[in-house]
Order: sequence, then structure tokens, then C-alpha cells
Amino acid sequence: MIKQKQRSRLALTLGDPAGIGPEIVLKALADPTVSEGCEVTVVGTRSLLEKTAQQLNDVSDLVSVDQIPLLEVPLSVKTLDEITVGSGNAASGEASFAYLKTAIEETLAGNFDGIVTSPIAKSCWTLAGHDYPGQTEVLAQFAQVEQFGMLFVARSPRTGWTLRTLLATTHIPLKAVPETLTPALMTQKLDLLIRTLKQDFGIEQPQIAIAGLNPHSGEAGQLGTEEQDWLFSWLEQARKSYPEVDLVGLVPPDTLWVKPGFAWFQDANATAADAYLALYHDQGLIPVKLMAFDEAINTTIGLPFIRTSPDHGTAFDIAGKGVANCQSLKAAINLASELSARHSKLSFTEDQHSNGS
Repeated sequence: MIKQKQRSRLALTLGDPAGIGPEIVLKALADPTVSEGCEVTVVGTRSLLEKTAQQLNDVSDLVSVDQIPLLEVPLSVKTLDEITVGSGNAASGEASFAYLKTAIEETLAGNFDGIVTSPIAKSCWTLAGHDYPGQTEVLAQFAQVEQFGMLFVARSPRTGWTLRTLLATTHIPLKAVPETLTPALMTQKLDLLIRTLKQDFGIEQPQIAIAGLNPHSGEAGQLGTEEQDWLFSWLEQARKSYPEVDLVGLVPPDTLWVKPGFAWFQDANATAADAYLALYHDQGLIPVKLMAFDEAINTTIGLPFIRTSPDHGTAFDIAGKGVANCQSLKAAINLASELSARHSKLSFTEDQHSNGS
């Protein structure tokens, strides 16, 4: 039997229920265009969504909780009683971890094609006894993958240009970056990025700009030696390994973002790269959040399924006030739908070939 193409099925986690997760979920799903190309199921606790809706009863742009397909994740009475909107704690951390765990298990079981995760607080996970740097690492562990990455994607509302930024290292102290970066790690991240650009975005011969580590990319060893010691030689070997890819670099970090800034704000046809490889967290995310705070999406690459997430936190300080912006979550749902559909199309084509069609 040839598999029939269908709308992408996405699991949308509620995130930390003490934060803005429930509010942005209710706001995002109120937009009918969000679920045009996919079927979205919220993974969470209905009573908490209903509590948020009641608290925001004067906000007009909320979907009715009764209209939301929801996979109920049961929480103990004690946990529910201890969750307070605007104040993250062990109870809210336990709830958000349970939502993510359930979404992963259901997706691995074949019930969903992808996961969209609402924001969580790592500190609340720690209080609840779940010691992970973030959701990305939990997804990778449960999916049993060792090679994965955090790719940030955003489409400019001004020019339509798409920014793609991959981090070589993620949630580690700045002092640990030089010792964590190795030729093997750089090759792993670059390979993931190239495969993602080809398979998920249809860019067969991409241009990728790669940042230097030190100011001025070390300035011939005067401002740091990592570039001279191994990064430049690694880049030359990478160019031989990927002849179809235009690898630009090592670009000094302070000028890396000039061309993407121009493409984002003024001209989509500017000579910006298809993707950017930043070597550490803030090197990549300060410019991404400066340009695209409300539009940026975090997508985990290397997983056997699609995962996207808004690029912002729980915002406990504004939770329950009705002012949270759901634009990034809507963009995350749309991107997950788009990428899942592409994966389904590829799977459908492969099935046709395997069946001799």
C-alpha cells in the first residue's frame, strides 16, 4: 500500500504553566490561518488552560478552550495547587517537563509528525529534579540521537528574507567555549547544517558564513590563537569535503552580521549567506534577537522528527496580564507545519519508489 499524504500532525506543549505559555497558546490558536496546513493538538492540562482563559476574560483574541484538541497530561492535586501564574517553582517545572516528555513519547510512537514547544524555565526544572541544560537536550536524549543542533530561523516582515543561524556550542559558560570547540564538533555541526539546508529548505548549493572565535578572528594570533592553531586549517579541509557548498570565513564576529542586517531591514536581495554558523551562544543570539525577537524560531536539527519553539522565555513578569506576544509561537507552528509537510512529501516519494510507482 502506498502511504497517502496527509496534513501534518503537530504536538504543541503548554510550556511552564506559570509563565506566558498558556496565554500565547490561546492567542496563537485563535488565528485560523495557523492550523490551515496542519492539525495542532495541545499537550497540557485543560484545567490550567481554563484558568488562564478566565483570568484573561477581557482579552478578545483568545480561542475557546473547548475548541482546542488537547492531549490531557494528568498532574497531581498537590502539583496543581502549587502552580501560581507569574511565579515559577518546582510544581510548574514538573508540569512543563511532563508535557514535553509526553509530546516526545507520542511523537516517537507515530502519533505526531512534529513538536512545537512553548517556553520552559530551566531553573524550575532543576527545582523539580530534572537536570538538563534545556529542552533541546531532553529531545535528543529521548530520541537517542547524539548529533543535534540549535538552528534559529526567522523570516523578515520587512523584506521577506530568511535568516538561519546555527550555534556550534549552546548552553555552556563562556570560559568553556574554547575547550569545547574542536574540529570534530565543528564538522558535526557543519554537516548537520548542510543536510538541513538541503533536505528541509531545498537549498542544494548553499552559502554558509562561519564566524571566527576571537575579535577580528584573532588578527593573525595577536588577539587569540584558536584561528591560527586550527580553525583556518579546519575550514580549508571542510571546503574540500563539501565542494558544492560556498563556505565563507572565518568572518570577524563584529562584521559577520552586517550583511544579514541589511538583508533583514532593507534589501532581501543583498549578498547575505543562506546560513550563519556562530561559535557560541551570544555570538549568534544577540544579533538574532536584536533583528528578529518576535519572529525568531528555534528548531532542533538532527532529530527524527521536526521540533520548533519560539525564541523567548517564560516571561513570568508579564504572565497573566494579557500582554504577551504570540507572534513567535505562531511562526514556530507555521515553520513546523512547513517542514513536516516537506518531510511527508519526501517520505511519500520514497514510498512510491519503493513500491515501483
